[in-house]
Amino acid sequence: MPHVTLGPAQRPALDKSVSGKVFTFLEKLRSDDTVPGLHIEPITGTVDPRVRTGRVDKFWRAVLVKLAPQGGYEAHYVYLGTYPHDDAITFAKKATLRVNPASGVLELIEASAPAPAPVSRPYPSTYDRTPPREDTASPLLTKHGISLTDLLEIGITDDLAEQAIAESDENAFSALTDTARAKWQAEVLLDLAIGTPLSEVRARYELRPSSGDPNSDESVLSALDHPATQMEFAYVRDDKALRDAIEDPNFGRWRVFLHPEQRRYAESPMTGSFRLSGGAGTGKTVVLLHRARWLATADPEARIVLTTFNRTLAEELLRQLTILDPGVRIAREPGEPGVYVSNVDAISVNLLNHASRRGIPIDSAVHVIGGQRHGLDLDPEVDRTWRAALSAAGWELPESLRTAAFLSGEYGQVVLAGRITNRAEYLQAGRPGRGVALNRVQRSAVWDVIEDYRARLAHGGKIGFDECSLVVATALDAMAAAGQPRFADHVLVDEAQDLTPAHLLFLRALVAPGGNDFFIAEDSQQRIYSPRVVPARLGIRLAGRSRRLTLNYRTTAQTLRYAVSVLGGESLVDMENDATSSLGYRSSRIGPPPEEHGFAQMDEAYAATARILTGWRTKVDDASDLAVLVRNRNEGKILADDLRERGIPAKYVGTSSTLGKGNVPVMTMHRAKGMEFRRVLLFGISADVVPAGMNKVPAEERKERVQQERSVLYVAATRARDQLAIVWDGPKSSLLPDAE
Repeated sequence: MPHVTLGPAQRPALDKSVSGKVFTFLEKLRSDDTVPGLHIEPITGTVDPRVRTGRVDKFWRAVLVKLAPQGGYEAHYVYLGTYPHDDAITFAKKATLRVNPASGVLELIEASAPAPAPVSRPYPSTYDRTPPREDTASPLLTKHGISLTDLLEIGITDDLAEQAIAESDENAFSALTDTARAKWQAEVLLDLAIGTPLSEVRARYELRPSSGDPNSDESVLSALDHPATQMEFAYVRDDKALRDAIEDPNFGRWRVFLHPEQRRYAESPMTGSFRLSGGAGTGKTVVLLHRARWLATADPEARIVLTTFNRTLAEELLRQLTILDPGVRIAREPGEPGVYVSNVDAISVNLLNHASRRGIPIDSAVHVIGGQRHGLDLDPEVDRTWRAALSAAGWELPESLRTAAFLSGEYGQVVLAGRITNRAEYLQAGRPGRGVALNRVQRSAVWDVIEDYRARLAHGGKIGFDECSLVVATALDAMAAAGQPRFADHVLVDEAQDLTPAHLLFLRALVAPGGNDFFIAEDSQQRIYSPRVVPARLGIRLAGRSRRLTLNYRTTAQTLRYAVSVLGGESLVDMENDATSSLGYRSSRIGPPPEEHGFAQMDEAYAATARILTGWRTKVDDASDLAVLVRNRNEGKILADDLRERGIPAKYVGTSSTLGKGNVPVMTMHRAKGMEFRRVLLFGISADVVPAGMNKVPAEERKERVQQERSVLYVAATRARDQLAIVWDGPKSSLLPDAE
């Protein structure tokens, strides 16, 4: 049976009435390329004699390159797109596949295509944080020591290299990379422009001179396996993925086309635990999904846990995994062969509720939370229980510490993280990462409240979510010490920056140390729930096994620059206790600058939001491609009602509701975590709303909380793929960047 590889994305996308016929054509081609009705025919006058056309119908023709490897192997076709008959002939005559002799990467070349025109500079953004350059400014590449010879030696096209080496403006440089004839060339230039050493770029993309004839069938077939080639060429074995790639204009190319770095982390054996970090939109989740499939394919009996911090994101992971591979084995319970997908709390509760059936010694593990309890039902009112404990036992605490948020944070970050069971241990314990210093008397007063809290839970037969994670983790470790197997062979964790110490201890306890055991993805800049956790302090060793992704695939350069500026230039610390920065974090796309709209009155802000959404709706196929994000639930519900009264189909999307189609979703910034939309409007970014609730935060913790509020805003801004708008009434939030 012939093989078919998909080439670079066809533009413009085919109409559905045509794409279905194309899939049928390719399906027949993969079965038997000698079927007369396919009309696989050479074209007179082609630059590449291997180019063929095939008959999709009377009007449409597919353009293919036929490779005939030696040794009697089946023919291999590279599909280059489907066009009207005359256009197909024109394209077929000038299209050629050739291995770049300097890099070894396969490229589609249009032999008669003119050189790229000089790039006009995009209109400036008021909020472009890069100072405007004078014409005499140093070119971006030469200031990093890159020469024209360097570019040519790694295979950058002559005309593109000459323009790139002379460009000094960042936006114009990004626009220039859009003219690259191969995706790998564009991304290599972006890497070099932000200072990535040439040697590192060579290694990252595996750029090395090719051997043999760059035009031979054998060289082309060999180059199809090159990691940089696979950014644009993909051999699709699965019929559904092939159908979607042909028929779906919104096909997620992440399913088959990966950056070499993404593929390396997704499909390489690891000797132990591994941490992958990266900013919003860099493809961390894509790596996890592909890694889950890779592990499941390598060993169909492997027990794989794919998890994240909340139910909504876990459901999205499961949806995307089944899209990536409809045939992947989905486990129904943790411990079964296949991929088990759920959020962390749900997994720990599942094991707690079925402990007796699974032989998990829960009764001998509850000592870690202070002793036996009459029952272990989840407490749905944790804050209320903390407030009651404060009222009864917190009278010696300073007023600034008499909050449920402070006490629950102390309990989770210090007491549970250290498995502390009594006052003496707490008085001696370290408190890394806690912003408020406590003397011995204050610590003792804190412990009084913790004891009362634990007593109330014990009396009611209750347990908190973090307590559940820690108890189950302790029981699993005891089972392993007794020689019993763990419940997973591989654990993959998304959005790990928002997990608590108890969560991480539980996930670590699910799997025995070893190869490919524990893989986490995180971004300290998106930490909006839990305070920072350092895994090494919990016995989870990741030092030396961490890497960072820096190329943003979702957000335009203008929106990304704006979002990063929201972070305020503060030095953030990641899960390995190292400072992180946005240096080197860049986008491969350009677009319009973010729009800011401030008004004196709330009604004016409502009216402006409706006007913006009305204009945006003409640019998208479905209103659900847009989103309005707000800081709190009440504001979202009121805004959605107002928009509907103004004729905008809007729907407030809470934690238990789904997006659906046909309506503009209005949701909180927290709810939008992990999602993306074509256009996003941030509403109500006023001084009295963002940052929120600072008057209830102890003075020593306010800096940390403000930074967390910046991260919330950063997450919200980076949900936008094409365009971002910000609307407020009254004074503007201090967290928004100043106009320059």
